[in-house]
Amino acid sequence: MLPIPDYQTLMLPVLKLATRGETSVPEMASELAAQFGLTKEECDQILPSGRQTVLHNRIHWAKFYMSKAGLITSPQRGRFVASEIGRDLLAKNPDRIDVSLLLKNPAFKEFYRGSGGADSVGSTSPMSASSASLAPAVTPEEQIEAAYLAVHSALQTDLLQRILQNSPSFFEQVIVSLLVAMGYGGSHRDATQQLGRSGDGGVDGVINEDRLGLDRVYVQAKRYAPSNTVGRPEVQSFVGSLVGLGATKGVFVTTSTFSQQASDYARNLPQRVILLDGKTLTNLMIEHKVGVRISRALEFNRLDEDFFLEED
Repeated sequence: MLPIPDYQTLMLPVLKLATRGETSVPEMASELAAQFGLTKEECDQILPSGRQTVLHNRIHWAKFYMSKAGLITSPQRGRFVASEIGRDLLAKNPDRIDVSLLLKNPAFKEFYRGSGGADSVGSTSPMSASSASLAPAVTPEEQIEAAYLAVHSALQTDLLQRILQNSPSFFEQVIVSLLVAMGYGGSHRDATQQLGRSGDGGVDGVINEDRLGLDRVYVQAKRYAPSNTVGRPEVQSFVGSLVGLGATKGVFVTTSTFSQQASDYARNLPQRVILLDGKTLTNLMIEHKVGVRISRALEFNRLDEDFFLEED
């Protein structure tokens, strides 16, 4: 079983399949999956953005780069086929088609330099085929999303560190701000008053589930160091408090993690108890802009296919 091939490895098989006639990325994906022995899970693997599968994305970029070199043409929307130039190249039986080979085409070289390919940044010298060995194995979208995930992970770490540096009461305010941002508790003032209640056994506070206060969610907050795992006994104590209060919904929040036994226990309860560990907590904080703010927004545009449709 092989991993999902990178887009350069896919170029040769994509071009070969495109010699059979007009095809599309979805049609080609199933054939390539069988050719490379990919499992269903690998075929269904999606980019972090959730908008496209990794396999489809890599086929798209293999096709796109080869089209810039004139190896592939697109006779109609969403369809493509090998060109005469592509067929002539295959007649030479190349072992591999990659960026190094495509750079022998002047049109592709000009495109690749202008698109920010290897050797194009901070240099005015022409692109050489040998420098294409620096071309990344991942697609541009994968590079962007990998960088985003790295920044996101670093921000999560920073958020947890700052929470741990502040007081337990500040941690409760973080939870209030997050729950209000998610639509719970009505106003921030009301939520603060509700969550500020303590002394109900293992419950730190209660917050309205909706603005009318038709139902309530009980909250337990544990500001622990990352090495201090919350075990089943603590979750069990919280659930016991819920039962004593006649409550059916609870949220247990910690800056650390939950043990597997604690997670399994909460999953099989008649009450609805949600466990939020440090990673989930910071993910939600970032999603709902609690304790963070936008530093820079990047906008990426795609071709609007509908714009170019002509009515008969």
